Amino acid sequence: MTQTIVSSATKEVRIGFDQPFVMIGERINPTGRKLLAAEMKAGDYSRVERDTLAQVAAGAQMLDVNAGIPLADEPKILAETIQLVQSITDVPLSIDSSVIEALEAGLSVYQGRALVNSTTAEEEVMERVLPLVKKYDAAVVAISNDETGISEDPDVRFEIAKRIVERAADYGIKAEDVVVDPLVMPIGAINRAGKDVFHLVRRLREELKVNTTCGASNIGFGLPNRHAINNAFLPMIAAAGMTSAILNPLHEGLVPAIKAADVLNGVDPHCTNWIHTFRAPPAENDGEGRGGRRRGRRRA
Repeated sequence: MTQTIVSSATKEVRIGFDQPFVMIGERINPTGRKLLAAEMKAGDYSRVERDTLAQVAAGAQMLDVNAGIPLADEPKILAETIQLVQSITDVPLSIDSSVIEALEAGLSVYQGRALVNSTTAEEEVMERVLPLVKKYDAAVVAISNDETGISEDPDVRFEIAKRIVERAADYGIKAEDVVVDPLVMPIGAINRAGKDVFHLVRRLREELKVNTTCGASNIGFGLPNRHAINNAFLPMIAAAGMTSAILNPLHEGLVPAIKAADVLNGVDPHCTNWIHTFRAPPAENDGEGRGGRRRGRRRA
């Protein structure tokens, strides 16, 4: 069974076919969050700290960390953010940047074995990212697009993913350390997007034997009540073989849906995680015993 092992200094997470679905918290990302971007640019990481603790408390086993802020010193901010996050939680991190200098800055301060997010199949990108992944003994997210863009054909995206896996092997990176993002398309724009990505994930699992991830919120983009679509989509994509996703664990109903999928997909033996998460704590003993008020022995 394929397993991708990532870690912090003290905690290991296994992404794998026989493992519970790994939720990677998406909130430490200034994209589309003007207030967070301004705060991070100014060196204020208080909101990052709150988002970190909230996502871990909600159930995220990993966190994605991004510092892509226009006209900011991304390498510096990313390194500082990673150090802060690692000082307050022990979950492993996905280091998320399209800037190679920022990736290296983040990897150089990271304690443990990171997941690098990401490389595409563009030759120039692979030539810059894959040596860095090898240098720091990291795992890497492989996004299924190349110089031609993103194909709507899932079989084309499969061949692109295969090309990245093969190029990674040229750098000594094992297939088990490549986590493929098959690219989830918005169902509101492409009616077959759900069926296509289910088909693609099965092929990636069965033929390439690689783990997979995605930006889960893409599926419902542009639709009303998109979170309900996401909550239905994630158990379905897990059943098709996906092993992780970048998501917001704070959305109502999402974590229970994923943990239920773990039970139904047979990766939560004896329902241990489900019971641990959802069993109500025992009521406090008020001294009256199980049967209610304690009664004295009747006298003859």
